[in-house]
Amino acid sequence: MNKINIQFTLFSAFYSPVISTMTGGFLEEEGLEYSWSVAKPGTSALEALEDGSAHVVQSALSQGFKPLNNKKEPECVHFAQVNEMDGFFLTGRNSEPEFKWENLTGAEVLVHHGEQPMAMFKYACHQANINIDDINIIDAGNASQMDVAFRDGKGMYIHQQGPAPQQLEADGIGYVVTKLGPLIGPCGFSSLAAKRDWLNTDMAAAFMRAYRKTRLYLNETPAYEIALAETKLFPTTDIMVLADCIGTYQKLGCWTPHINITRPAYEATLDIFEYNNLIKTRHPYDMVCFDTK
Repeated sequence: MNKINIQFTLFSAFYSPVISTMTGGFLEEEGLEYSWSVAKPGTSALEALEDGSAHVVQSALSQGFKPLNNKKEPECVHFAQVNEMDGFFLTGRNSEPEFKWENLTGAEVLVHHGEQPMAMFKYACHQANINIDDINIIDAGNASQMDVAFRDGKGMYIHQQGPAPQQLEADGIGYVVTKLGPLIGPCGFSSLAAKRDWLNTDMAAAFMRAYRKTRLYLNETPAYEIALAETKLFPTTDIMVLADCIGTYQKLGCWTPHINITRPAYEATLDIFEYNNLIKTRHPYDMVCFDTK
């Protein structure tokens, strides 16, 4: 078998469309062995494409904006969507069945300070008509450091991807009070990226067949069954918590059956980054994306 090397920017159940290509056996069905890794904190997974240590990476469209902002053509292209909606949750210290975004005013909130998570959080506040300056935003480090800080009593709310919020709830530490995705709306949140020349290889064709099957599987298979296959990669997460998280993402519609990065999703991402003053020009779709149909 040929071996495909996959790297994640962040590793969470939110990226099950990629994880399940491995744990669901779809890569193996296409004659591909796999190895996987996670980019070091503060490092772009695109670097693994550039140095040849990965064939495909979980990334974000915004990584294509960065070189274009500097008048450079991106070395890599985003060829398939992973999530078509933000997958972060807000967890609070108290149960708030009638949560309103106004509750964040004056509160200490541990917010993920990665460029895109922060941009999405700010845009969600904008959509909710909340002044971001009225929130006491805390930088508690990377995702795992944030989790430890909240468990140690820091902050009133925390901004995380699943399954971390569901595990906090299961452990009696907090309560999931809202999801950012529905407020922000569909967008090109996360994507798969590769070098253009790799997309013309037999390995890429085999990967795409596996990936198409995986997206159907994620929409047609009970969450517990998916979690059972993935659980070996989440050793610190209870399987019922993982299943709850996966079921939530299924209902949110993050994992649409199509694999292509649609132009409306791309334009929505431009809107979000334009609002955050992270782009000065609306970069053309074809400079960032490869349309897989």
